[in-house]
Amino acid sequence: MSSFKDLGLNAQLLQAIEALGFTEPTPIQEKAIPVLVAGTKDFLGLAQTGTGKTAAFGFPLLQLIDHDKKSPQALVVCPTRELCMQIVKDIQSYKKFSAQVFVQAVYGGASIVDQIKSIKKGVQIVVATPGRLIDLIERKAINLQQIKYVVLDEADEMLNMGFEEDIEFVCKQTINRDSMWMFSATMPPEIRKVSNKYMKNPVEISVGKVNSGNKNIDHQYYLTANQNRYETLKRIIDFHPGIYGLIFTRTKIDAQNISEKLTREGYNIDALHGDLSQGQRDKVMGAFRSKSLQLLIATDVAARGIDVKDITHVINFELPDESEVYTHRSGRTGRAGKTGICLSIITKRDLYKLKTIEKLAQSPFHKLEIPSGKDVCRKQFFYGMEKLLNTDISHGDYENYLPMLQEKFADMSKEEVLTRVAALEFDRFLKYYEHAEDLNLREMERSSTRERFTTRDGERGRDTGRSRDRGERTEKDSREGSRRKEYNPDGDYAKLFVNIGTKDGFYKASFLQFILDMSDLKKEVLGKIDLKDANSFVEIDKSSVNKMIKAIDGKSFKGRKIRMNEMK
Repeated sequence: MSSFKDLGLNAQLLQAIEALGFTEPTPIQEKAIPVLVAGTKDFLGLAQTGTGKTAAFGFPLLQLIDHDKKSPQALVVCPTRELCMQIVKDIQSYKKFSAQVFVQAVYGGASIVDQIKSIKKGVQIVVATPGRLIDLIERKAINLQQIKYVVLDEADEMLNMGFEEDIEFVCKQTINRDSMWMFSATMPPEIRKVSNKYMKNPVEISVGKVNSGNKNIDHQYYLTANQNRYETLKRIIDFHPGIYGLIFTRTKIDAQNISEKLTREGYNIDALHGDLSQGQRDKVMGAFRSKSLQLLIATDVAARGIDVKDITHVINFELPDESEVYTHRSGRTGRAGKTGICLSIITKRDLYKLKTIEKLAQSPFHKLEIPSGKDVCRKQFFYGMEKLLNTDISHGDYENYLPMLQEKFADMSKEEVLTRVAALEFDRFLKYYEHAEDLNLREMERSSTRERFTTRDGERGRDTGRSRDRGERTEKDSREGSRRKEYNPDGDYAKLFVNIGTKDGFYKASFLQFILDMSDLKKEVLGKIDLKDANSFVEIDKSSVNKMIKAIDGKSFKGRKIRMNEMK
């Protein structure tokens, strides 16, 4: 492996790299930096989340921009405010010894007036989320005519979130750019489409196999009944007492409900979802980063851009709707050469989806037994004893209290003292798991329905559609489900009117997440969404109309009443 000195970076950047303690470039940095600093026109870099992509484009940008020119020359577009702030923080550290370089973060949830003031003072690099950037363009508060370098970071995430139109708008506004650099963890067809449309003969570099997962991550799954998901989650957490992890749910309602239930039961957890203000969100993330929180539960949208070190576990309370999203979830652990675990709680109907994800990740998924109550108690016991043995007693005036302790416990044997310590520490677990049931879904249960369909002489009959468990899905079922996800203009849809739109701060992806979270419906039931300034139109499967209207009509949003009704 080469060193940073071999990558063509200037002395100031090498000085910053040394000060940061970077020793060797990561594979994406080693391959991308020499190409980018050499003045490559267009570039497409494929690498997993957490592999050092920010440095791969951050150092070249700092070297290529004109430091004497105080106008935006480089634009980095990313999907979320968390990632936006993280990129700016990283670039600030990279430019430590580069004179007069100014970087500005532009994202929603913060004062747009302050952001405009900072841009007018003079910045060379702007890091932005699509929605706020478009707000600034429409207000004529930022001039993109002098932008030379456009970076699309986490490009697949932006397209997954519905930012395709926004990205195209930004590309059309930066007509004088010299280069476009796109970084992505996966290569869905949409990425290739954008690349073909806006890039000319891009240099393409891939670290690892396209769409493959991080090999430092152990992928595990637990098979249970749907009604046992929550108990399974609790048991997994209890079985890993040193866990520091992220839990993903499909909706913000699930995230909030599970967080509240676990908090009431004494777990050190909080939730991250779209209803939090920026101040609340920053407070939760600060607590998680400092490890004041052991667990953080979040939806995929809320967790976009989270970059936290040393996460040991990623838990999928439910598998994501899109297989590619799994890669982003799992990429939060196993970073910087460390190992991590991504585990999923699944039911029988998830098995086919799991196999699809396994092929995408190109890593084996290991089926584990859900721990028994005795397993949990044993694990907690030994963890507690290890913690007791490793407790630091070198600080404090413990010796002053020792005579009192000796007097207090004079009539007790060492065995009795240890027993009382164990009872004090583990009584809750022992009582809770005393009569714990087996949460595993056994192979015998999965085949029991098929066993009933046999011929009279005992030979198994043809495995017809009737012989499948109701929850199981065949490959054909899955293909049909995938087809249902695609919008069908001739489908059996109703059209709903709702009196919220772009003026309320929505863009397509955030509006979609809002109505799905409010109604707790899956996006497969939706057709075309037409987002206007003051209102919107939603096509929805007729079977879900009443549930959608009941969940949203009459609710309040930013102090005004939402009206939703079916158009005849």
